[in-house]
Parts: sequence; C-alpha cells; structure tokens
Amino acid sequence: MGFVKTLVKGAVVAKLVQVAQRELSKPENQRKAKEMFQKVQQRRNAH
Repeated sequence: MGFVKTLVKGAVVAKLVQVAQRELSKPENQRKAKEMFQKVQQRRNAH
C-alpha cells in the first residue's frame, strides 16, 4: 500500500509542476511574479 501512496504523491507533485510551468509561461503571470518579487526585495532592503 505504501508504494501506491508514493506513486500517487509523485503524480500529484508532477501535475502541480506542470500547472506551475504552464502558468509561468503566460506573459501576464510573468509580469505579476516579477512585481511580487520586487516588492519582497524592497521590503527586505527597507529593514
């Protein structure tokens, strides 16, 4: 039974990676990600 659970977890992770890659390939999502990253960096530099 443990083998099946491991297999299912692997499939779920693979699907999440697929979805993330597809979403990141969209230009509007790339722009949002860059903006969010810049905000995080600004906050880090402010402290």
